[in-house]
Amino acid sequence: MRQKGVSAPEFVEFYTAQKDRCLRAAVASGMEPDRAEDAVAEAFARAWSRWGSVRGMESPAAWVVRTAINQHISWWRKRRREVFPEVPPDLPVTDELGRPDLVAAIRRLPPRQREVVVLRYLLDLDTESTARSMGVAPGTVSAHLHHALASLRAHLTVSEGTSP
Repeated sequence: MRQKGVSAPEFVEFYTAQKDRCLRAAVASGMEPDRAEDAVAEAFARAWSRWGSVRGMESPAAWVVRTAINQHISWWRKRRREVFPEVPPDLPVTDELGRPDLVAAIRRLPPRQREVVVLRYLLDLDTESTARSMGVAPGTVSAHLHHALASLRAHLTVSEGTSP
């Protein structure tokens, strides 16, 4: 199916180049790997349907990740209304980033700090682009990043110091 004014090869190239990065970012943001795959797939489908405007964005990959996170939040809210578990299941820690301890530490960050880390380091966005993607001021991004990195350093230093 070809959309008016949209190049399928261009989207396929974007998808091929960004799929793994977006998936890693979604997992690092706190989604279970299976759920992240579904959310990222849905986000890419939405990107395709809006490719004419998404491709003109400063970072289409950030749009995909933000859409996947929003889709996951919507899924979780719907599920939460349907099922009330007494104890939430622990999220599995995967080795998506090459360091399970880092993934676990990122998952423990507050949501906004986690989002900043994902956008800045996993998608390589600068402060301005991250701020626009999140709808906040650049100073807010810097503050969240400062606190997130301090928490990660503290956690990882303690973890590395106590490991044999």
